[in-house]
Amino acid sequence: MYLTKDEERIYDGEMGWAYQVSMRILVKLGELYGARRLIPVESAHISGVSYKTVGDAAIDFLKALVESGGKVRVKATINPSGVDYNYAFFRALPEDLLERQREIIDLYEMMGVDAVLTCTPYYVEPPSCGAHVAWAESSAVVYANSIIGAWTNREGGPSALASALIGKTPDYGLHQPENRQPTILVRVEANLGSEADYGALGIHLGKILGDRIPLIQGLHGANETCLKQMGAAMATSGMTPMFHMNEYGAEHNKSLEKIAVEDRDLVRVYEELSTSDEKPDLVFIGCPHCSFDEIKLVSKLIEGRRIREDIRLWVCTSRFIRGKAEDYVRLIESAGGRVVCGTCAVVTWLKNFGIKTVMTNSAKTAYYVQLLDGVKASLSPISECINVACE
Repeated sequence: MYLTKDEERIYDGEMGWAYQVSMRILVKLGELYGARRLIPVESAHISGVSYKTVGDAAIDFLKALVESGGKVRVKATINPSGVDYNYAFFRALPEDLLERQREIIDLYEMMGVDAVLTCTPYYVEPPSCGAHVAWAESSAVVYANSIIGAWTNREGGPSALASALIGKTPDYGLHQPENRQPTILVRVEANLGSEADYGALGIHLGKILGDRIPLIQGLHGANETCLKQMGAAMATSGMTPMFHMNEYGAEHNKSLEKIAVEDRDLVRVYEELSTSDEKPDLVFIGCPHCSFDEIKLVSKLIEGRRIREDIRLWVCTSRFIRGKAEDYVRLIESAGGRVVCGTCAVVTWLKNFGIKTVMTNSAKTAYYVQLLDGVKASLSPISECINVACE
């Protein structure tokens, strides 16, 4: 890779260890993927925040960065943690978990990172269309590339943090226009209704596409929530970093490999993800974190009803969105639900809360709670989830 003189000085350690190790991470990554240079980024979004998923090794690394004077050079945000400290049931977790999770958040903040604690940073401050960014949350990567039009590779937590500290990323992959073109045509012949259907579609596509970029036809009428669920699910079961929709690049369609998705494909995904037909302990909405419109929809579905005493309802979002939706949050919580911020069912310790079964409208959640927590799941549209949660 070509480095400027300033970049070489950082690489050689003249700016301190935090910047040196960050530069070396980026150079190693660039060399691995054939990048010739580093390019500036508008922002970085960092994964690896929940103590449940990163453990003590992350704390040691973050401490070393802070102690050597590391400060981010661009707008930087972080993913959800394992705790919402505003609720007593989270504060009842073991003290060591609470302390170590707090320490991780504090260390990021010491480096100038904005602790938004959300997987949907684009609701807080979206990147510009065409901007180069370095984002690590897989669902946010697909959203940024496909819906916003920003340019990012699917970063890991350490490389996104390195980009935040340096303000640059290696110029390879989806930072180059030729690598953003569709390589396969997907014709959706299945009937798509709810956001859960789009999530099931995403799980199916992720499994068969690998890291290929699809042009998807048949998504007519899909709203933002549906596309968010589909993209998050694609990134869950595969490595798809972005998608194109409907008639994009129609003149090139004839040269693309073609596959079709039928109703039976989605039925199979529902069967695979729905491992329980029991009454759930937890009904969970908000993976990826809810938008303002989703909070509004949940409140309207609950209005005039009560949450059952034997079922918990968590609606997860960022503190930014919760603040904008105060009236709807108040209605949800007065009915017995909880609008939880800064965490989600995937990155917290479900079994510590006695949760054995989860019902959700998120295919990503249904996939991961079984894999990471050994918790049974069922996938259903948001309306059905709320009907089950309510008396």
